[in-house]
Amino acid sequence: MATTEVVAILTRLSSRLFHPTDASLMNPDFWHQRWQDNQIGFHQDTPTPLMLKHWPSLGIAPGARVFVPLAGKTLDMAWFAAQGYCVLGVELSRLAIEAFFDEHGATPERSESKYGTHYRAGDIELICGDAFGLDGALLGECDAVFDRAALIALPEELRRRYARELYARLPAHCRGLLVTLEYPQHDKAGPPFSVVEDEVRELYVRDWDVTTLERRDILATQQKFIDEGVTALDTVVYRLQRRS
Repeated sequence: MATTEVVAILTRLSSRLFHPTDASLMNPDFWHQRWQDNQIGFHQDTPTPLMLKHWPSLGIAPGARVFVPLAGKTLDMAWFAAQGYCVLGVELSRLAIEAFFDEHGATPERSESKYGTHYRAGDIELICGDAFGLDGALLGECDAVFDRAALIALPEELRRRYARELYARLPAHCRGLLVTLEYPQHDKAGPPFSVVEDEVRELYVRDWDVTTLERRDILATQQKFIDEGVTALDTVVYRLQRRS
């Protein structure tokens, strides 16, 4: 057997034998450790291309407040601020938040509230805390939401809670974009998880209108997924509109 074939087999086996369990993914320590070990393959070094393409179609005026859940240190937040939006992000990892401001040459002011530690610089405010601890009094001020790496980071049980509890606290006028991945879940363990269109619609149908804007085959550009044995990979962007 060729060496390359052996490596490929071992890679697939390790992803199955040593992947995190759903229980560990619900434990904040799992995500703290990922940041501590710099295992942040989910981070992108550019703003999300599908967001850049489709955000203008939402017609959200500058000055609006954009909620970014499980924000990490995504460059999407800097892009939103540069367009004149106010950003509210929530993230468990203090390392991620401090890295975001450091990498943008900003020194945030810090304060404490029942939601956690607030970091503010310019038009960007990041809360180091639990997203499920944010209530309607805070999220009711958000005009828009952008979710690229939050829903797909969560196992199925937590996805249901996330969509039906956290999104229920956003106001009636809220709209935004949701970006997901779709691949044969048996090909690899998450995160990120495959979240198919039927599940997206089931999760949000109670309170949101869901429109599929674009589906894009990205497998050829994602070598890590190929190395893990993934045989098909699409990214999908949805428009979300909260009903009254």
